[in-house]
Amino acid sequence: MAHGSSGLKRLVRELARFGAVGAAGLLVNLGVFNVVRHLTDLQVVRASVIATVVAIVFNYVGFRYFTYRDREKSGRTRELTLFLLFSVVGLVIENGLLYAATYWFGWDSPLQSNVFKFVGIGVATLFRFWSYRTWVFRTLPVPEAGADAEAFLTVAEQSRRPEPQTTQRVS
Repeated sequence: MAHGSSGLKRLVRELARFGAVGAAGLLVNLGVFNVVRHLTDLQVVRASVIATVVAIVFNYVGFRYFTYRDREKSGRTRELTLFLLFSVVGLVIENGLLYAATYWFGWDSPLQSNVFKFVGIGVATLFRFWSYRTWVFRTLPVPEAGADAEAFLTVAEQSRRPEPQTTQRVS
């Protein structure tokens, strides 16, 4: 049970860190979305895509250097490629919901746009959490406890063995 509970604690810590970066990214995403929407004549979904891209860059830095700082760092090109790939899928999920609400149902008031942007971010976040932790920021392999214990016991056993004594014969 101790091993299972420590795994649960790690998952809870990971979720908390992911959530902290995600909450900051949410503020960046919604902030940029509303600024772009109100200061330009861009359509709602285009303003949202710009905001999502800015948030993706912000989140990568947060995930790499805060949430997943203890994860494998050897293949940065692979990591960044996968991060961008899964982020684009999240972008499509997030903005697809906003697109459907705006253009299929005509829900395009500022409040409705923000609500559906928020819902889209939430759905995309579930996908991103799973994909980032599974494929992008992989866990480093944990050495087996049994191997460490065996090595310790071998060293301890060797230190307890008496040195072979040589006896000198007197002739």
